[in-house]
Parts: sequence; C-alpha cells; structure tokens
Amino acid sequence: MRRFDGDRLVVATHNTGKLEEIADLLSPYGVTLTSNADHGLPEPEETETTFVGNARIKAHAAAKATGLPALADDSGIEIDGLGGAPGVYTADWAETPDGRDFVMAMQRAWAELQAVNAPSPRVARFCCTLVLAWPDGHDEVFPGVMPGQIVWPMRGDQGHGYDPIFQPDGYDTTFGEMDRWEKNKISHRADAFAKLKACFG
Repeated sequence: MRRFDGDRLVVATHNTGKLEEIADLLSPYGVTLTSNADHGLPEPEETETTFVGNARIKAHAAAKATGLPALADDSGIEIDGLGGAPGVYTADWAETPDGRDFVMAMQRAWAELQAVNAPSPRVARFCCTLVLAWPDGHDEVFPGVMPGQIVWPMRGDQGHGYDPIFQPDGYDTTFGEMDRWEKNKISHRADAFAKLKACFG
C-alpha cells in the first residue's frame, strides 16, 4: 500500500456535508483539505456501473486537474429484495426537475419491495468505496459496508438520503434517528475510513 506523505489533499466533491465529515475523520493527520469547488472543477460524468469505478473516475479527474492527491467516494444503498438496486443509482432515484427528492426515492424503494412481496427482514446495506488517487495515476481502494434492513414508515429527520428507512444491524433506531456524528462513527463511510487510515497512520 502506498503511504500518503503529503500535507494537501483534494476531496473530489462539491458536497459541503461530505467535506465536513471527511475533515473530521482526517483531523488527527494535519492534512489541509480542499474540494472540487475550491478548484473550480466540474463534476465528471459517472459512467461506471460499480461504486469503485465511479469513485476512480472522480478521484483521478481531480488528481489530474490539480496535480495533488485526491480522495473520492462513491456510495449508495443495495437492497437484496430489489436485486441490489438502487446501488450506484441511489441518488438517481431521487432526481427530479427541481432537484433531489429522497422522500420520493424512499417511497419508490418501499413500493417496489411491496410489489415483489420481498420477505422480511428486508435486508440491505449501505456501501462506500473510497479511492485515493495520485497525479501519477496510482490509486488505493478502500471499501466499507454497513449491513442492515429497510423499515417502514420512515423514521427520523437526521442524516440524509435513505437514512430514515435504514435500520443498521444491532440497533433499533434508523440512521435518520441517530445523531449525525454518532452515525458517522459506525457508518459504511467510517468502515472505509478505518481502512484508509492505514495510508496516513
């Protein structure tokens, strides 16, 4: 595994919440973080059908454009009763002409589970793949998973995305009911970051 030995890192996102989360996780390492927005970089088109494929597109685009190491993630929810959908299309299910509507996306997920009479518990997992890329084209890949199940009705107004219908294994609350920073300690992204830290430690 290649070690990260620099002091500047580009986080390949325009999402300020994701940047804050990553900054918190990397705070012990004294790394200065910037984002795609700070460098005026566009979001590259995500044309792959896997989390690792799309994360690689984003990380390498940012590393090439800035000449700095870049970190990208691609994440989503896989629902067994829907054959692993929405998967890499997790955010696409929420797209509307007026922006993303995750309530609509959650309603679609539940309606499709009902339509196929999926057995209970309705097993699902949040997945996160982190890719750390260098300007020379090298990268390191760190996958993370949080297993759980889909529940209904929606519960909680914390978090984002599909959090209100996802109950992680070992808990009786949904991600939507958990404090944001508590959730971040156990999430799929935290699992991936625990592996990434080997590059920094």
